[in-house]
Amino acid sequence: MGASLSGKVAVVTGGGRGLGRAFALALGAEGARVVVASRNAADLDGVVEEAAAGGFEAWARPTDVTRESSVDGLLAESVDRFGRVDVMVNNSGVILTRPLVDLTLDEWNSIVDTNLRGVFLGCRAAGRHFIERGGGGKVINIASNYALKGYPWHAAYSASKAGVVGLTRSLAVEWARYDIQVNAVAPGYTVTDMSAAAMADQEFNDKILRTIPARRMGRPEEMAPWIVALAGPASDFMTGETVTIDGGQTVF
Repeated sequence: MGASLSGKVAVVTGGGRGLGRAFALALGAEGARVVVASRNAADLDGVVEEAAAGGFEAWARPTDVTRESSVDGLLAESVDRFGRVDVMVNNSGVILTRPLVDLTLDEWNSIVDTNLRGVFLGCRAAGRHFIERGGGGKVINIASNYALKGYPWHAAYSASKAGVVGLTRSLAVEWARYDIQVNAVAPGYTVTDMSAAAMADQEFNDKILRTIPARRMGRPEEMAPWIVALAGPASDFMTGETVTIDGGQTVF
């Protein structure tokens, strides 16, 4: 176990599986006590068990990131349990592949509510806590390379993730005087449950891989070290940045 985050408390939304699970376990391995939040309580229980096996503490708190009271309660209960929160990782996200002309308003709202509203609520709750205690803290928002490059049939997802990048930049400036660093990570195609269905189509999979110079998808464990770096002292003079990890796809 590492110690770069010893004594810190980190909250990870969407922490039950995929990228969020990898982030939570990596933060815990570096000494942080971790709060994992998700709508799926069963997934969270699995992460708590993995954390115990790895020798660190994790606590599960079922949370709906689209609901103000749920997100505010997540931060309040985390502080009540651990005395503080030092790192907020806004990771919860959903995706929908559909031409814009066929997209319903309810579908648009569902994507934007989770991917952007949820990040706003997480940032606000964490920011209030950081400022009220006298400053200092790390906010890490999970965007996507879809925010930076044009992809068809993903208008809602791309717009929501571009909003995350813009929110990150704005808050970085707004909160710099409080010694709060706000950064984002923009993963490309990564092997997770979310991508599994699309990648099961061999023709689609081959088409996507041709757009990635590395000629493969990323793995959650390749993203997690960047979350650890942004959560620790390595990012003390870094704020407002979006780190893209996509095998060169955005620049191709």
